[in-house]
Amino acid sequence: MTSLASERRWLLDPSLLKLFHQCRRLIHSEFGVKLHLTEEHLEQQLAEYASKSRSSHLARAWQALQEKVPQLNPPLENQAPEPPSRRMYRGQPIAHESDGKNEVSGSVSGQATETPNAKKSRVVYRGQVVG
Repeated sequence: MTSLASERRWLLDPSLLKLFHQCRRLIHSEFGVKLHLTEEHLEQQLAEYASKSRSSHLARAWQALQEKVPQLNPPLENQAPEPPSRRMYRGQPIAHESDGKNEVSGSVSGQATETPNAKKSRVVYRGQVVG
């Protein structure tokens, strides 16, 4: 039986700790989640957020950390990404309406194709219906 401290011995290396803090800072800025060194499933959470991220900086930092610490590499059966069942925005699922039409038509000229007598037009901002 190994303890949590012996499993995370790699955090004692200053260069690896710097990479971890860089990943942690990027995850906090993108997802608003603070990861702590004492969390039980830290490696899994790092891998999960790095895979959901749109940040190339986070992907590079996570890749560098994985190359230097081989125990961070996930098992092979978990590497097949499951297809997203919902639309995502910055790694978070977008709430959608029951009719499934929460998209903007694409441009300002797309609004001209709607009926001119429509009194109420729907405005979508960051995936949410505003008006």
